[in-house]
Amino acid sequence: MKNLLIGIGLFTLGQITVWFQTNGQFISPWIKNHPFLMSLVGIPISLTYIWATTYIVEYYGGALWPSRLIGFAAGIISFSILTYMYLGEGLSLKTLITLILAIIIVLIQVFFK
Repeated sequence: MKNLLIGIGLFTLGQITVWFQTNGQFISPWIKNHPFLMSLVGIPISLTYIWATTYIVEYYGGALWPSRLIGFAAGIISFSILTYMYLGEGLSLKTLITLILAIIIVLIQVFFK
């Protein structure tokens, strides 16, 4: 279970960092004016995703699909929260249903080993 939790945490950290890397331009003039410097953040983000995948694949005995689905769901969930917090975009019915489905995907991966 430790590997699963570390993997989920790393995927979440990576997704949050990517959100600021790509969408920070809408909340910070500095980020908007320094896209090259922001692109360099991609190196630690890539390492975070590699490590997250490693932990989750180890937890699932070599299966790769759970890591992909957990990473996807972590992205949907963190994107929804950060976009609301920093840009004030609420959840439409379509987005809310998608968010619920992302949570269900994570729950299926966690509880159906």
